Amino acid sequence: MLRLGRREFEAHEPVIMAIVNRTPDSFYDRGATFRDEPALARVEQAVSEGAAIIDVGGVKAGPGEEVTAEEEARRTVGFVAEVRRRHPDVVISVDTWRHDVGEAVCEAGADLLNDAWGGVDPGLAEVAARYGAGLVCTHAGGARPRTRPHRVAYDDVVADILRVTLQLAERAAELGVRRDGIMIDPGHDFGKNTRHSLEATRRLGELTETGWPVLVSLSNKDFVGETLDRPVKERLIGTLATTAVSAWLGAQVYRVHEVAETKQVLDMVTAIAGRGGPAVARRGLA
Repeated sequence: MLRLGRREFEAHEPVIMAIVNRTPDSFYDRGATFRDEPALARVEQAVSEGAAIIDVGGVKAGPGEEVTAEEEARRTVGFVAEVRRRHPDVVISVDTWRHDVGEAVCEAGADLLNDAWGGVDPGLAEVAARYGAGLVCTHAGGARPRTRPHRVAYDDVVADILRVTLQLAERAAELGVRRDGIMIDPGHDFGKNTRHSLEATRRLGELTETGWPVLVSLSNKDFVGETLDRPVKERLIGTLATTAVSAWLGAQVYRVHEVAETKQVLDMVTAIAGRGGPAVARRGLA
């Protein structure tokens, strides 16, 4: 059971986390949801298409102009409060590595802290524990926030992913974060080259076998683009293929840009796996 905010999700229930970037320079939408009006419209659309979690980010993952904690909070805190007001039952996640931003967004109504940089600020887990929020524990290969990997190497990338994420998850639980609110994330592209991310996908079952819910953030990432030699706006098919494989191997939460397309893939895999059925049943009945 995964419990976030007011929502409870069964062990094999796929969950969609929709990305809403409050940044002017995000790699995918180039600032399309930086202003409040389009960002709130994006939330409405994502919820209507089947997203259970809205993931709000105030700093793009890649290099760029410095964004202070104060500026990150300015971009996210008021927005979280407004989403909470409009959608009392939706799970609100905030993608941040800073404990002070985490505290501010939890005060505003966030249910989940998405620590994409792998515990670089140990205080973030303490904030999650204090506010009863969930926590995503990510493998970033020891990379500093907003840096790109350079000639990174692992003896066994999945062994390192398991070592780091399980340590982070157990530490969070010891601090008081609810065990049913903790997820682990292999961190595709974070501190990894494309071959590392492909191997992490291929061996995702080793993560799901730990018993911790697994979150994957695959959407339009560089490892998809390099595998297929496609630019950002032509990576949807590769993303959905990777999503299907991840679903078959047991991942539970999917951080995505395209909600409707992802939901169709997850519904189909769930039905094939025998954990769901068709939305309608007409064939052979007339």
